[in-house]
Amino acid sequence: MSSDITLSAGIRQNLLSLQNTAANLTTTQEHLSTGKKINTAFDNPTSYFTSQSLNNRANDLSALLDQIGQGQQTLDAANNGLTSLTSLLEQALSTAQQAQQTTPTAAAATTGTVALTTPTQAAGNLLINVGATSYTVAITASEALTSIEAAINGTSGLGANGAVTASDDGSGHLVLTGNTNTTAFTVSANAESAALGVTTSATVNNAVAPVSATRTTLQGNYNNILTQIDQLAGDASYNGINLLAGDTLKVLFNENGTSSLSITGVNFNSKGLGLSTASGTGFLDNNNITATEAAINAAISTVRAQTETFGTNSGTIQTRQTFEQNMINTLQTGASNLVLADQNQESANLLTLQTRQQLEISALSIANQANQSVLKLFP
Repeated sequence: MSSDITLSAGIRQNLLSLQNTAANLTTTQEHLSTGKKINTAFDNPTSYFTSQSLNNRANDLSALLDQIGQGQQTLDAANNGLTSLTSLLEQALSTAQQAQQTTPTAAAATTGTVALTTPTQAAGNLLINVGATSYTVAITASEALTSIEAAINGTSGLGANGAVTASDDGSGHLVLTGNTNTTAFTVSANAESAALGVTTSATVNNAVAPVSATRTTLQGNYNNILTQIDQLAGDASYNGINLLAGDTLKVLFNENGTSSLSITGVNFNSKGLGLSTASGTGFLDNNNITATEAAINAAISTVRAQTETFGTNSGTIQTRQTFEQNMINTLQTGASNLVLADQNQESANLLTLQTRQQLEISALSIANQANQSVLKLFP
């Protein structure tokens, strides 16, 4: 049995040195093959677990980068929508301006049959509105048509030097005509207007506008642009989030959710931008066109301001995205510094250990030869 074999001190010392060298050689080869000087917690618990913690946080931040990137894409979609909305609004403004520059082919006019002799038609006031100005003409019961015309034309702001002139067709019909082809007016409905026949009833106003086929066409074009604005705002979504339809976007910047950016969406359809379709005689009245142009200019300013806001948010996200990438690199580098092996040093160690192993084998051989010398005493 091996326990019955006694080794000399020299041989035993050489064997121990050879075993230690073999163990060190195995460790060095592991460092070179794995690239790490610390592979398990048994090698160095503090460095191992610190490295694991740093790598875990780097992995968490890496997962957030995808979410941050998606948030950036959502903002890009909204910015694309705002750019296109601005273009459509500019088209709408151009359409309104073109309508205003077009002269109607005929002045606004309305005709009514005067009937003031019935008992129900007592004295009252005829109200004529031109833009924001209202004119009141007092009418007496059973008043003659010529007197009615004189009362209207004699009212300051009306008549030949005013906005609307009253006349008749010689058959008892009161005719109200705008003095220019661009003047529109409204007769307010009441008992007098109905008695004069310039409204169909005592409750329904009579909006009178010039005649212009071009303006009517441009009004239709304007309404079509508003429809396109509504559709575009509804199509500006990304991954189920539409910042132009009132949705909210929240972008997380750290793994525990304590750092984030919340972006509140806006409702930028035509109604949300303060625009409404032009109906009836809308574009036949210069005052309506002027009001429409003011609303479009306000909408353009609103869209441009929101573009700046979303642009600032986009810059913030890009900055944080760069920061996250740099932080991940820092964490991974720190983790690697704790456990990675120095390849040059380990290679030098391997060469040294291999040389030492060869020398120890030679020393062990020499020690064995020394023991064998005793055999020379026996012939």
